[in-house]
Amino acid sequence: MSASAILMASAAFAQSASAPVTPIPVAQTTNPQAPQQTPEPVSDLISQTEKAFKAGQDEYQAGHLAAAKLNFDNAFNLLLESPYDVRSEDRLRREFDRIVDGTSSLEMVAIEQGDGFAEQKSEPAPIDEANDVTFPVDPNVKAQAEAEIKATRSDLPLMLTDPVVSFLNYFSKNGKGTLERGLIRSGRYEAMIRRVLKEEGVPQDLIYLAQAESGFHELALSRAGARGMWQFISSRASGYGLRRNWWEDERLDPEKSTRAAARHLHDLYKQFGDWYLAMAAYNSGPGTIQHAVKRTGFADFWELYNRDVLPRETRNYVPIIVAVTILAKNRAQYGLDHLVPEPPMAYDTVKIRYPVDLRLVAECVDAPVTTLQDLNPSLLRTTTPKGTDDNFTFELHLPIGTKDKYETAIAAIPEDMRVWWRYHRVAQGETLANLARTFHTPADSIAEANDLPGGDLQPDTKLIIPIAAGKVVAGETGDIYSKHAVRYRTRRGDTVASVAQNFGVPPDKVRSWNRIHGNSLRAGRTLHVYLPLTAGREQAWTGGSSKHSSRASKRSHSGAQISARSNSGGTGSGGTGKKGRVLHKVRPGETLSSIAGAYHTTVSALKRDNGRESARLQSGDTLVVQRR
Repeated sequence: MSASAILMASAAFAQSASAPVTPIPVAQTTNPQAPQQTPEPVSDLISQTEKAFKAGQDEYQAGHLAAAKLNFDNAFNLLLESPYDVRSEDRLRREFDRIVDGTSSLEMVAIEQGDGFAEQKSEPAPIDEANDVTFPVDPNVKAQAEAEIKATRSDLPLMLTDPVVSFLNYFSKNGKGTLERGLIRSGRYEAMIRRVLKEEGVPQDLIYLAQAESGFHELALSRAGARGMWQFISSRASGYGLRRNWWEDERLDPEKSTRAAARHLHDLYKQFGDWYLAMAAYNSGPGTIQHAVKRTGFADFWELYNRDVLPRETRNYVPIIVAVTILAKNRAQYGLDHLVPEPPMAYDTVKIRYPVDLRLVAECVDAPVTTLQDLNPSLLRTTTPKGTDDNFTFELHLPIGTKDKYETAIAAIPEDMRVWWRYHRVAQGETLANLARTFHTPADSIAEANDLPGGDLQPDTKLIIPIAAGKVVAGETGDIYSKHAVRYRTRRGDTVASVAQNFGVPPDKVRSWNRIHGNSLRAGRTLHVYLPLTAGREQAWTGGSSKHSSRASKRSHSGAQISARSNSGGTGSGGTGKKGRVLHKVRPGETLSSIAGAYHTTVSALKRDNGRESARLQSGDTLVVQRR
């Protein structure tokens, strides 16, 4: 990116808070005072940019935040990497500002709802790995399988062809680990899946389609964008009633997606009258199979396979499932009988009409947040969905035996505060003043919410923490960020990544708080940073005595500007003026410049004494300092 583009981008982002969000009519925005560009290329560039931005908006509305971010980045890059100086062309400058403002406003909404442009983590789908391999037909494997298949009882037809033998060989060797992990994980859902398959009237052994597709992992994601244990693409999921929105994706719900998959397979069987063709159509779509049958005149999977009229992935798909079925039903013969399946997923269910943060749920039932996420895999955010009508309910899964505990605890939290308020278990020595500083909420509010007229706290008691709605930003790790931003003036060489590292916050947070795109920063820009504040870390930004911590806290609350010196002070005697060699342990927020100022030395001297070429520091680094 050119230097002029970087400067322009910084200026555009600084101005974007007041930029209009409404679309700009391309044909009517030419400024006769501005240097004229050829209208066709500029119009075409704006059209491409709008297309990328619209794609990002569509992904955003669908709840696909990672994909939305990629499209928004593409829109920015189209403008910044174009041959035009965006500053001198009125239409391009306005387009850039509009996209900055639109993207930033969506990001702020995302943060308020819990997670910003961050989606639930996914797992690679095993079907992709199997499709990438080619294994020979081992005569010994084939002979063993021929003997076993005669004694194997299955409600699917198990035909032993060379492609099936090839995948038997693969899953017996290189793919054995993937197979074993899936068979172990199957214990979580096997009873549920078999019940649903029976209720929907499809063969029980279609359970191994989920083994082949996802290894029974509800968060599996394929290269083609199929998601969940049954690997639904978005359009097919919608056709079978699986809800997808900002908060949840029911393709990731084990039981709902199993029900949808069983119904889809049943419909495909009714259409083709053959389970192999039904499985092939499940993979590539019924239209592909219909076309292949019409083209050849054969409604038989193996005929279509041999005539090479199916996509490569679909040709592999059925042999993979047949091979997995043979292996799973003959575990002793293939050395799989030692595997111990995981216990079935057991949980309590409560139907709720209000949104609630999973971190509050976890505090209500005294369980880790990760447990709640495991029990509710369809949730993309850390917040349950907001109802759109009076009939809306969400089935929240809780650890078994905790339903009554949850309902008792949540009743004390106002419904409209259940995405903001928290519970906190009192530690030895904690006071209301400590908690007020930690959570940035008035001590008397905590006392009132918990009916504590005297203000005395008993260790191990659980308190309600009434946090003002929208006044804190919750991080992905559960950190709480201060309500008031500190201001940091950038120096030459600063980047978003280096500033984020110095303050101990994620780079994406720095970008969203300051409406920044990319990693570059111009010197002299003022950034707003919300410091992370979690229990036990109130003094993390000074690392010194409580007196220093209090002073820093006051400066943070007032919004006072932070310079590099505001975090000064060495591992013992920072600014004492004494000369000599000391060791300094780097704390969050410190830079080489701030440390040099504290010890009355220079950045170049610190680099020389520590053999450093880069000015970037990590919290916990130890520096040798020669005080002057």
